[in-house]
Amino acid sequence: MTAISSITPPTGSTPTSSTNAYSNLNEADFMKLLTTQLANQDPTAPTDNAQMLAQLAQFSTLAGVNQTNTDLNTISGQISSVTGTTGVSA
Repeated sequence: MTAISSITPPTGSTPTSSTNAYSNLNEADFMKLLTTQLANQDPTAPTDNAQMLAQLAQFSTLAGVNQTNTDLNTISGQISSVTGTTGVSA
């Protein structure tokens, strides 16, 4: 398998730290990384199927959590507009 010498952040992003570079990755970036990984793997020693499925499951879970967060923010905004409140009190 060919080793990747460096990883560059997505085009158009200018992170202030290496942590920010990876927090801006989205589904398209994931699919690009996945297809690049598959295209560059050694045909005599392919990627372990269990590892590939684990990566896909983690990404699917993350996408679901992000969608739930978006939906809850929308619902919260709708409730706030109906009740006239501007935030959640603890």
